Amino acid sequence: MNDVSPGEAKTKVSDIDRDSLHILPLAIVPMETIALRRARLIKNVRLKSVLELFEERQTGSGQLDIADVGKEFGWPTDKPVADRTILNKLAAIPSYDVYSLRILLRENGIPVNSFEALKLSRSKNEELTDYMKSFTRPLILQVYGESDVTIQDFSDVIALFRDPDVKKAREKLKVMAAKLEIRLEEVPQFLEDYGDIFLSLSYYRQCLDDIAPTITEFLDTLEDIRSNWQLSHDTHLIRTCDMVQGTINGLMANITGRFENFDRSTKAMWDNISAERFRKVKNLIESYHTTIGGVLCALSVKMNAWARLFPSRDTGGPVRRAEFIMSEMKQGIENIQDIEDSAPMLSQLS
Repeated sequence: MNDVSPGEAKTKVSDIDRDSLHILPLAIVPMETIALRRARLIKNVRLKSVLELFEERQTGSGQLDIADVGKEFGWPTDKPVADRTILNKLAAIPSYDVYSLRILLRENGIPVNSFEALKLSRSKNEELTDYMKSFTRPLILQVYGESDVTIQDFSDVIALFRDPDVKKAREKLKVMAAKLEIRLEEVPQFLEDYGDIFLSLSYYRQCLDDIAPTITEFLDTLEDIRSNWQLSHDTHLIRTCDMVQGTINGLMANITGRFENFDRSTKAMWDNISAERFRKVKNLIESYHTTIGGVLCALSVKMNAWARLFPSRDTGGPVRRAEFIMSEMKQGIENIQDIEDSAPMLSQLS
């Protein structure tokens, strides 16, 4: 999937698009229609993928349903069109975060113009420094111990390969190789894999932390609706509130439970570290990338739409909020549960 077409210019993707759960810039895949190369696929509040041709503060967002794209660009209806096939496959992907895309683009046979487009931006990497500490600290302690105060975070470990003191760097890398039970020349690949897999967990945890306050506020609103004299008599509305609340609570419990399982597996790995034990933890985490990414994408799209319309408890009243729940928030909620239901069982991975 990291093959680049001959003469292909470097793919330019904004940091916002690269780091997003719900935005897929079509510049990263080989589209034949020139206008599509400047467009994006986005998930709307109903969790449908739509083509966004432009987005500006003054004019808003210009969107097309995927089914209408062929008509817009004059594609024939009586024969296959490569761009139509790609769009249909991309529209079915539940999350556009880089970790899900690495797996699902490959599974769908869709190449990318540059593998760099499937990495988080430098600014996002810097944001995740605090999240990464819980993963990098055990590595640093195992290899260097408490005495080496020059090694503070993962970037310092990577910097060993640029250390002007070759002898010093080589000795420390030998220690790492011995701890991992691998050859010295395999250490760089281990470091790259280690950093990337735990960066993915840090990314997903930050995404969850970002939407958690809005989820709390939204669930509080459901209680307000149930206690409202007028709305409490609307049985269809109350059933919908119960369904949405039950779904969200279940999804949150499953995601946090998986994070706790990953933490236990990571701690156990360091009890007797080796490259093989790391590979098992890596495979465990990767097996849930598309599930966690899909659920977080759906929840973030829903919660961000809610926060934009109701930025505070004083914005809008119970009736207006109830109308939005019925018209938008409940739409596509079953898709989130489908993503969750498709997750592998932990027992199958052990």
